Amino acid sequence: MKSLLSLLIFGVGVVNAAVQGFDISHYQSSVNFAAAYSSGARFVIIKATEGNTYQDPSFSSHYTSATSAGFIRGAYHFARPDGASGTTQASYFVSHGGGWSADGITLPGMLDIEYGPDSSCYGLSTSAMVSWISDFVSQYHSLTRRYPMIYSTNDWWTTCTGNSKAFSANSPLVLARYGSSVGAIPGGWGYQTIWQYSDSYAYGGDADTFNGSLDNLKKLATG
Repeated sequence: MKSLLSLLIFGVGVVNAAVQGFDISHYQSSVNFAAAYSSGARFVIIKATEGNTYQDPSFSSHYTSATSAGFIRGAYHFARPDGASGTTQASYFVSHGGGWSADGITLPGMLDIEYGPDSSCYGLSTSAMVSWISDFVSQYHSLTRRYPMIYSTNDWWTTCTGNSKAFSANSPLVLARYGSSVGAIPGGWGYQTIWQYSDSYAYGGDADTFNGSLDNLKKLATG
């Protein structure tokens, strides 16, 4: 049986489609969900947690509004590898909005892992960073039976994981690169599942595009 990632790759190759979406956090106090949906957007990813103590104060209201507007929606966790373990942070994420259910409108949770406030690799070696991510991914999968999406940049992934290819078989890539093209794909991923191409979306947050058809986006949400 083909894996979900294989099916998505096949779908991308055949239809060469894209679906507009966006991602938000409490920094977006006002989001026009209805206008975004009317413009063609069909998914939104919402910050739920950070580290193992922080819950985004706007998560519940954003999630409810996105659901009411008809979006396929999901949650993301901002990783702090300088704090608690990957296992602990994955458990915290799932307990505070980052879980998954087979309702056809919930994306698997997303691990947002990128440069921290001091633009470093959080003091970890590349092997230690890969171990931290592996612990997060394994715990998330254990709790939800889904592998999380992984959000990063080519630069961070190459620098801080040594361009690890350990996650490309199971975790869909959400690649951040602001510009007119997606650029280099890190970590052995053959393509990006979602591309964050701008930090300014007309209706709130950052602008994203899903690399496939709406049917394939629904497959990602279905499991």
